[in-house]
Amino acid sequence: MAPPRNVVKIAVQMPDAIPQLIRLDQAKPLAAVLKEVCDAWSLDHSECYALQFADGHRRYITENNRAEIKNGSILCLSTAPDLEAERLLHGLQNGSRERRRETLHHLVLLAPDVTFAQEVISRDGLQRLGTIIEDGDDLGEVLTLALRAFLELMEHGMVSWETLSIPFVRKVVCYVNMNLMDASVQPLALRLLESVTLSSPALGQLVKSEVPLDRLLVHLQVMNQQLQTKAMALLTALLQGASPTERKHMLDYLWQRNLRQFIYKNIIHSATPLGDEMAHHLYVLQALTLGLLEPRMRTPLDPYSQEQREQLQALRQAAFQSEGESLGSGLSADRRRSLCAREFRKLGFSNSNPAQDLERVPPGLLALDNMLYFSRHAPSAYSRFVLENSSREDKHECPFARSSIQLTVLLCELLRVGEPCSETAQDFSPMFFSQDQSFHELFCVSIQLLNKTWKEMRATQEDFDKVMQVVREQLARTLALKPSSLELFRTKVNALPYGEVLRLRQTERLHQEGTLAPPILELREKLKPELMGLIRQQRLLRLYKLWFCCLSPNHKVLQYGDMEEGASPPTLDSLPEQLPVADIKALLTGKDCPHVREKGSGKQNKDLYELAFSISYDHGEAEAYLNFIAPSKREFHLWTDGLSALLGSPMGSEQTRLDLEQLLTMETKLRLLELENVPIPEQPPPIPPPPTNFNFCYDCSITEP
Repeated sequence: MAPPRNVVKIAVQMPDAIPQLIRLDQAKPLAAVLKEVCDAWSLDHSECYALQFADGHRRYITENNRAEIKNGSILCLSTAPDLEAERLLHGLQNGSRERRRETLHHLVLLAPDVTFAQEVISRDGLQRLGTIIEDGDDLGEVLTLALRAFLELMEHGMVSWETLSIPFVRKVVCYVNMNLMDASVQPLALRLLESVTLSSPALGQLVKSEVPLDRLLVHLQVMNQQLQTKAMALLTALLQGASPTERKHMLDYLWQRNLRQFIYKNIIHSATPLGDEMAHHLYVLQALTLGLLEPRMRTPLDPYSQEQREQLQALRQAAFQSEGESLGSGLSADRRRSLCAREFRKLGFSNSNPAQDLERVPPGLLALDNMLYFSRHAPSAYSRFVLENSSREDKHECPFARSSIQLTVLLCELLRVGEPCSETAQDFSPMFFSQDQSFHELFCVSIQLLNKTWKEMRATQEDFDKVMQVVREQLARTLALKPSSLELFRTKVNALPYGEVLRLRQTERLHQEGTLAPPILELREKLKPELMGLIRQQRLLRLYKLWFCCLSPNHKVLQYGDMEEGASPPTLDSLPEQLPVADIKALLTGKDCPHVREKGSGKQNKDLYELAFSISYDHGEAEAYLNFIAPSKREFHLWTDGLSALLGSPMGSEQTRLDLEQLLTMETKLRLLELENVPIPEQPPPIPPPPTNFNFCYDCSITEP
């Protein structure tokens, strides 16, 4: 006979004792379970003991995490976390050097457990560890263990990094700046300073002033991957905390010190595989460097700027130098202006005054920078592009300036110039570190690709947007391959002509479920409202079913209340609290939720950001919140969609998109079952003209004999 659902069969072990095989009733209080286990081993004072998972980090079992105990789990009986914390902290303060080392080692093993960490922190454990770190009596294993334990405890987010003292931070800085230092200490010191820099602007400035960039470059050049990674982490943290002007000066200095070349040769192309953490920091470094282009991208051309007018004239003269010199001499000012305007039009500007084309932001002055770079660093390719297209009279000319402006916008979008850095992304491009001025060099390759694609498509001015779509696809597909150098990028992107793009599109279309013919798309659009209504109904029904908060049948009240874990769902009448839907002001998600924001940025809280949502509502004259944390991403989507539907807002989750696509595909296939093997035209057949007469119509007024 199978055991009840809330009963699991587990083993409990203890040193020097025969393990117990027990049936754990999850409905029974944990204190009662501990009493039974201790009684079986004839142990008094069961309150002095606790259960831990025997594997992994040996986390303590509490009422909050006991649901993780499954059939076959192995637990061990150990000292209660409060007594263990007291014992270890006493050993830190009064023990010998060897005992202190063993105590720290044990502390490091238990520190990842939040229950134990709370007990240590509540007994001033962080201060005692800080004293060991700040005194620096032992620069070897003891200091390493103290730093590891300190970091593990701080990562829980119970204590703010801003509470650290300036002398403590300066002491950790000393460990980073020392030449003869244990190899295991400096990565931990760098990691600590990274967290300080990201969490406290004031202490971050202290770290920035005390840790020279040259010192970080020294750490990066050590063939120790862990040290390199932590040095790169602190470097990107300092760059993120700097002002735009400071960041530019720092990056310019680092580039002058050949950081880019070192990263490319010794980190990206190292014999040791690149770790995920280093990949993320390289992504951040790439994003911050590309971010230096944002001011130019956001600044329109100033028609009154002498420097910018001279740059435009230099661009024109580089293309039409001989013609301008031969025809411009001896001409009146009006004739010369007319000649310049005509040459700017031949250069591909939409207006005779090019300043009007460059007033658009983005790309602003960044487009002018790209065009000037191309004309100066690839003058023969620039002249060939402009002259080849300006001399054509068959409407197939490719406008250089217009193409350059739009291509600059496209590259900024593909490379996410000006966008904030993601906290987890690792999508850096090795090509970015292969040479200086990588953005402008990429433009030079891309503008020549655009001219090549224009010819392959035999495009005219009316086809400009179509050409740009193809070029976007060519660039995006090639960048996704992560070529290691610009030359490799050039080779791969030129091996993707217009014909190959069409073939790839067709192949991908065949792999899609259903067809994308216009009549089918029209059918899908007609089906969308009905199916979205079905999804909305399902989301609202979901609000009836979850365990501590549910929607009343009339959709006017949210009812909620506490309940015992493992108990059956309560009835509506048993939920004591009510929230009228009419009082709801907004639905908040992620970091905007107060219950997540208040807990800080610990590693456990970061995992909850994507599952947290809150309802803000009027409570008298104040604003109150009803806070939730979903058990899974799917439940998060179902609840936020249901609440959005309840508030009359769009359901914009990824789950809704997937559900809608699945329903559309199924419904479309059902509607087309009778049309199997019947070709569907791209356009509906034309309506035939009316007949010449309507004599075939039956006159109902005439009675037959």
